[in-house]
Amino acid sequence: MSSTNSMVPPLDREALAASDPTDQITDVLALPELLRDALWKVESAGLEPRDSPGGMVFAGMGATATAGMLARAALGDQASRPILPARAYGLPPWTTPETTVLCASISGETEETLACYESAGALGAARVVVTTGGQLATLAREDGIPVIPISGGLTPANAVAYVIVAALEVAAQCGAGTRMTSEIDVAAEHLEELVVAWGPESAEDSAAKALARSLDGSVPVISGAGLTVPLAWRLKQQLNHVAQLPAFVSELPDADHTELAGWVGADTLARFSAVFLDDCDTHPRAQARLALSRELIAPHAVGTHVVATRGQTAVERVLSLVLFADLVAHYVAALRGVDPAALTPVETLKADLRS
Repeated sequence: MSSTNSMVPPLDREALAASDPTDQITDVLALPELLRDALWKVESAGLEPRDSPGGMVFAGMGATATAGMLARAALGDQASRPILPARAYGLPPWTTPETTVLCASISGETEETLACYESAGALGAARVVVTTGGQLATLAREDGIPVIPISGGLTPANAVAYVIVAALEVAAQCGAGTRMTSEIDVAAEHLEELVVAWGPESAEDSAAKALARSLDGSVPVISGAGLTVPLAWRLKQQLNHVAQLPAFVSELPDADHTELAGWVGADTLARFSAVFLDDCDTHPRAQARLALSRELIAPHAVGTHVVATRGQTAVERVLSLVLFADLVAHYVAALRGVDPAALTPVETLKADLRS
């Protein structure tokens, strides 16, 4: 596809601005700088090491919860203790006083996270908070709990750098993983190159723009394996919230045991696309399944696509597809004429619950 083809709607800065009046794309492109700022903010929080044989629980919801799982993926085999999510009104039943609980809420008002904060306190578990403020910050400061600050003015999705860095640092402080400060610095430099390769100023047939055009008008089903499972969730959630597009996640190899059969009827119901996220460290058998699954799904989908991580370390590779996913979602939003910061039924639901 030629970048000069007049039939291709442009996805440059000017085209994005037409449906992005609050300039959300600038925050997406700032991911390298936000990672560096996040490192400074974690250091300013003055965290004290506390050995936690029970590992770490990451309490959060939505994009914030996924950021915690992205941090776990970035640790890779450097994780030495369990790091597991809590996406509910309470902690997992196996949580003990020897567990560190990181409570993350961008607004500080997420009711499920507030419930987890209280549960962790009643249990006597070590707590750390990452937030911009709200009730969560107020409670933490009253209780003498460390608060890792997040810069204001960011949507929960665009604050991903702060949550990933906070989760990695808390994991190191509680003995659940090694410190990743230097790896984050290197990843930030790598991302600056990828911003050029995939961002609005890139060619119109660059990878992120091409995938966005292919996904527009279809329902994407995004598959991951190992490291790329939380990245599949990231792309799905960004398409949901930024582009207001239904999208779904599938996990290999499990999907090959049931879900694969469902694709036989997909083309009789709607236009579905299949996206497979790959990584150089994916188990060879999972990679074989990915290739075969794509082949079997292709007759029933409007398109099948494979996107691979970029970089050397797990931190680089995870963050490369965070950037890619965010750009794809914003490009799809532009193609659909959707404001990435528009209110959605998510905000309506929260307001209804408060009343």
